[in-house]
Formats: sequence, structure tokens, C-alpha cells
Amino acid sequence: MTLSTHLPPCSILLLAGGRGQRMGGQDKGLLEWHGEPLIAHLHRKTRALSDDLIISCNRNLEKYAPFADQLVHDDEGDFPGPLAGIRAGLRAARHACLLVLPCDVPRIDAALLQSMRETARQHPDKPLMLRHNEHWEPLLCIIPVALSAAFERAWNEGERSPGRLMRKLGATALQCPDNDPRLANLNTPELLSAHNTVSD
Repeated sequence: MTLSTHLPPCSILLLAGGRGQRMGGQDKGLLEWHGEPLIAHLHRKTRALSDDLIISCNRNLEKYAPFADQLVHDDEGDFPGPLAGIRAGLRAARHACLLVLPCDVPRIDAALLQSMRETARQHPDKPLMLRHNEHWEPLLCIIPVALSAAFERAWNEGERSPGRLMRKLGATALQCPDNDPRLANLNTPELLSAHNTVSD
């Protein structure tokens, strides 16, 4: 395993715990793209970056286990949303920051992951989110684990939006180009099929 030597170690959380409504209820992380499950693509792109690779999943645990060092799941039933998975990841993380990615962005690349980590290092006490134009991408973020208590408080007060919470906590933005193909969310059958014809 090749760990980056000039960046502090980070835990990585891959979010695969959703209901998959846009995929007709299918487990999105296990859907194939270029002949492999989506989770396999994210695993390959992140494995060398951390010795603490966490997957948040609420079903098919045995299928996700080979791709992770740890599995976590929501502590409430009925798929309460991505903030629940992020909270679980923060509780489980073994390093001081948690890099979060959804399982449906297989076109993210090493350069962007490196930029995220470098930018987060400059603001170690604040969450970092990707942004393109004025649109934030709250599920592509890095969160200091020290903010775990703030996430728990917000959850207990009824907050369910990761983006709103991180903006309240003074999030830093890493600006990406408009229509950056690396941020393509392949979260519908049509998008998954369309991008299957495009080389990775």
C-alpha cells in the first residue's frame, strides 16, 4: 500500500447505504459500471490513500466487506439519509479527518482527491466540500473528526442536511470547473448506461 508521505493520514468513508430510489430500489454500490460494481471502482481509487477504508452500507454487508477495513451502518432504520452514514463514519474513523465519497462517482480521479486533501490540510478545523459554480457537493467532502460532537448535536436537534450543517460549521470550498465530468453522479439507470459508453 502506498500512503502519501506529505499529507496527514485520513480515514475514508464510501457511502453505499442509501435506499436506491432512483435505481428502483437496487443497491446502487453493487450495480455494474464498466464490468465492475461501482464500489469496486471507488475502492480502487481510494485504497492506496488510507489504511482505514470504511463503507457505510445497510444491506448486502457480505458483498461490501471485501472492499473495506470497516463496515458501518445507520443507527436508525428506514434509510434516514446520508448524514446518518457520515455520523457513523465519524464515530468509526481512526484518523483525524474523514474523506467522504458517495459510491456513484466512479469518474473521480487521483488529482482531485489529492487537491481535496491538500486544501483540507490548510483548514484543519473546518469541513471541506467540493463546489462547482454555486453548487456545493456535500457528499464529496473532508470532515475533521473533532467535529463529530457537533454533527451529533445537530442530528439530535433535527438537522438532516450534511451540506447545510457543514456550511454552518464554516466549510471551505474547493472550486471545480462547471460540468466537471469527475463529479458525475451516476445515480439513475439512464446515467449509468450513458456513462458506460464513455471510457473511465
